[in-house]
Amino acid sequence: MNAINEVKMLVAKKGLTLTYLANYMKERSGKDYSLDKLSKKLRANTIRYSEMQLIAEALNMELVFLDK
Repeated sequence: MNAINEVKMLVAKKGLTLTYLANYMKERSGKDYSLDKLSKKLRANTIRYSEMQLIAEALNMELVFLDK
């Protein structure tokens, strides 16, 4: 599964939208996160770890990576 579908699934489970997520990230980081920019980053898999941390925070989730 790619990043955009994974995030969309998690956002939907929380009853939120990608627009909410973009606005949350903009408020918390002070950077310009529009829905379009966030979607493009997710589609291209160019999202940074710090941005994923903001997404996890917005969704009240813990970000966990497992070493393989």
